[in-house]
Amino acid sequence: MAARRVSRLVAQAWIELKADDPEAVSALAVARANLPVGPSLRGLRRLRLVEIAGKLPARAKIEELLHQSTQFYNPHKERCAVRLAVDEPAPLRAGERAVLVVEREDARRSAAERWWRHETGEVVEVREGAAWAVTFDDGGADALMDLALVRGRRHGLLCNPHSQDCRVAGETVPLPWLGEAPPSVPRRRARPRATRSRE
Repeated sequence: MAARRVSRLVAQAWIELKADDPEAVSALAVARANLPVGPSLRGLRRLRLVEIAGKLPARAKIEELLHQSTQFYNPHKERCAVRLAVDEPAPLRAGERAVLVVEREDARRSAAERWWRHETGEVVEVREGAAWAVTFDDGGADALMDLALVRGRRHGLLCNPHSQDCRVAGETVPLPWLGEAPPSVPRRRARPRATRSRE
């Protein structure tokens, strides 16, 4: 008997290199050497977070589809964990906090959307961002944002606020996370220009 199809709204695919990630290793070294929060930074991992939104099949079929195409990941070099519900844990280790970094203009994956439609006949939206898994010896949300959001040479490393959005997960990682509205980031207000009075 064929597996029954179920309609889901969003699936997350958490994708990580099987070998050491050079970008994460480099970021950890730079943070420890240059940032005030560096001495308390114990670990830093980088994962690709892909969200597929639309009418989706059951978990086994989603995993099969993801495995079939390098539009999503390379099973020879990467591992992939699928998450379908907010009460399912994200693939984070004990003590890790998740930070999502998303390109404002380039989060959609059009080629992956076309491939999915060709294979399944379903129209979906595919978005991708970088999920950083961070571990501190101590320090809370303030330390996490001081590591994540670039605000100068000594503050921030993971997110360029001019072109990217940064979102910090609480105890539970949101689902969807990429599709949610980004939080408002305080920006400097332009100073009003002084106007000369005409006499």
